[in-house]
Amino acid sequence: MRRLLVAVALLGMLVMAAFALSPIYHGPLLLQLMAGAAAGAVGISVAARRLPGWSAAPLSVLGLTAAVMIAMRVSSAAAGVAGDLPALREALRNSIPRLLLALIPIEPQPDTVLLPVILTWLAGLAAAELGVRYHRVLLSYAPPTVLFGGALYLVGPNGTAASWVPLAFAGFAALGLIVSNRPPPAESDQRLSADQRRTLRLRVGAGAVAGLAAIVALSQLLGPSVAAKVGTSPAEPRNMVTPPQLDSLDESPLVRLSGWALNHDQHLFDVEVTGTDAPPPVRLAVLNDYDGVTWRVGATYRNAGRVLAAKPVLTDPQVRQVFRIADLDGRLLPGIATPEEVNGVRVAVDTTDGTMILSDGLRPGLRYSVVSRAHRPDENAMQVADVPNTDAVARHLALPGKVPDSIAQLAQHLGEGVSSPYQKAFAIVGWLSEHYKVVGDAPSGHAYPNVEYFLFGPKQAGGQKGTSEQFAAAFAVLARLMGLPTRLAVGFRVAAGRNEVRGGDAVAWPEVLFNGVWEPFDPLPKADTVQRPTEDDFRPKPPASQPPPETVPAPSGSAASPSAKPAVAPTGDGSGKGSGTGVAVAIGAGSLGLAVLAFAVAVPLAKRVRRRRRLTRGTPAQRVEAAWAEVLTGLRLAGRPAPPHLTASEVARFAATAATRLRRPRLRRPRLRRPRLRRPRLRRPRLRRPRLRRPGLRRPGRGAGRPGRRAGRRVRRRAARQAGVLAPAELDARPPPAVLEVVGQAGLSAWVRVSHATNRLLLPAGRDCSVSRCVLDIAMPIRLCRAL
Repeated sequence: MRRLLVAVALLGMLVMAAFALSPIYHGPLLLQLMAGAAAGAVGISVAARRLPGWSAAPLSVLGLTAAVMIAMRVSSAAAGVAGDLPALREALRNSIPRLLLALIPIEPQPDTVLLPVILTWLAGLAAAELGVRYHRVLLSYAPPTVLFGGALYLVGPNGTAASWVPLAFAGFAALGLIVSNRPPPAESDQRLSADQRRTLRLRVGAGAVAGLAAIVALSQLLGPSVAAKVGTSPAEPRNMVTPPQLDSLDESPLVRLSGWALNHDQHLFDVEVTGTDAPPPVRLAVLNDYDGVTWRVGATYRNAGRVLAAKPVLTDPQVRQVFRIADLDGRLLPGIATPEEVNGVRVAVDTTDGTMILSDGLRPGLRYSVVSRAHRPDENAMQVADVPNTDAVARHLALPGKVPDSIAQLAQHLGEGVSSPYQKAFAIVGWLSEHYKVVGDAPSGHAYPNVEYFLFGPKQAGGQKGTSEQFAAAFAVLARLMGLPTRLAVGFRVAAGRNEVRGGDAVAWPEVLFNGVWEPFDPLPKADTVQRPTEDDFRPKPPASQPPPETVPAPSGSAASPSAKPAVAPTGDGSGKGSGTGVAVAIGAGSLGLAVLAFAVAVPLAKRVRRRRRLTRGTPAQRVEAAWAEVLTGLRLAGRPAPPHLTASEVARFAATAATRLRRPRLRRPRLRRPRLRRPRLRRPRLRRPRLRRPGLRRPGRGAGRPGRRAGRRVRRRAARQAGVLAPAELDARPPPAVLEVVGQAGLSAWVRVSHATNRLLLPAGRDCSVSRCVLDIAMPIRLCRAL
């Protein structure tokens, strides 16, 4: 029985969370779906409490699937949208953005109800398992409390004050705690001794005192701040989401009027209007902001369902329209103001002015219907109506930039002697309809120069005539100068019944705010109106002339009188001018030089500081990376960047190769040397000692003549020493001519030549031949020889 009461308490807390969220939804459908999900989740957990714990999750998943399918079918049928599987997938994917961007009251559709239903089921499952199966009642209150807080945050400042909902939530929580409290059995007290019972009571009392003290402290600390927040509005979570944006043509549709006027036979759409005999124009967009150049919509759009307003804003009769789009493009959706219900399409609406857009854009053949409240102005009430002048309408009174003086003078002229705001607006309508002409080929434009030319330009050059764009823009500028909150609207003229709307039916008109209601005005001239010249009733004053200069310069040249003395310019002016120019040039040159010097000093210094910092600071790995970066940077600055495919060792060899600078050969101009005249060297004749041969006797036979040959060889060697001729020991027969360098022990060198005739090495005269060894390095193989 106690478990059932705990389950009832949890179910009541979940239903209170559904009551907290339902004020921002249209109708009771969401409340019914969330209450059903809560009952299903808690009921499955209570029914499966005797089963194993693992069985609760699969059973609850099956129940959640059934709840989602039921919610999908019921909500799609109520909203008139598709409820198939692709729609379910799209609804699950876009649930959170749709909830934050939806217009309040939110239409119960699959993408706006599935997320609350799923969260309610999960919160009920977690709470029932903790409270019923595991007897953790206080912990089981966490999921319903989180769900209740999320509902309050999502509602924000859009809900109505209902104090009974949080009180009922707290009451159900108290009920669960009361029924779950079990008195201790009598046997437990009997088993405790007197000292143990006394200790237990002291601990319980100390805990109660500590809890009470904590509650009092928190109330003293947080009480003032919480009390200060009571009178403030809650935060609006929808401000955190960016609403849909429009392109330039949809943001300023006023510029499209001239094109529609030229293509007046273009079929834009068809509409059937019922519910009134004289319907107002079908409105396409409302333009609120003006920056002196362009009128813009400046709207904030919210996704909406079929119902656009929670309660009727106006008490006028309803007007029903059925549209079929033909050649009209863009994202702006036409409809008579003020729309209350849209069927057939999903739209986004600006709640301040009722402008509607279609996120996917218009397409030929699109059909939808709109239910609006067509406002009928009461001229008697407007005679005494007043206009607001607060910050709320500051955007409708703003005129940025410099308004031309002629337009300001015309506004002052029209407002003279008129005190009623309605009479001021009526004066502007009368002036424009009497003095200007409507044409269909006027160029587009509504900036200050365009408005001024439309009001005061010559008729022969295209002035004082234009389309409804110029009439509406001129009315709005003049009305804002006179203190009337004004905006523009773009739409199409229609009649009761079926209408085939074409480009020539496009029109723009101004609206003025009287007593919280925007009243439309028509400044266009009637068909039988005779245009009056503006010069007959008003002529703008020319701008005030500039005062004459205090000193009149003396005439010069032929215009000067003969008796007038020529004016002599003071020398100080000329010199001062010249000196000033010189000083300026000097300062500029000095500044440039200082800048160049600072750059030349700062760049190397900065590189050095960076290199030192990179190589001395950080971990070893960071220093190694810094050194590697310095190597790559140096190669890149040297004009030899390392290829990216090289390894570290290959980059090191590449850097070593790149470090050797290849010097280009220096081209020198040939030096002309004058010939050196040498004195002829007189060589004294060298007297050779006659070679004396001692006659020798040959021995007959094979060995005859050897002693004689050896003796002759000795004689020749001795003669060569005396004559300064060096004879090698062994030479090949008849070597080719070559230049040999003989290096002696004293480091001296002598150039010798091999003689083909004598097969000897000839040395110049006067050379020291007392070397012991010499190396003969020639192209031909020559053996080591000894000096004799």
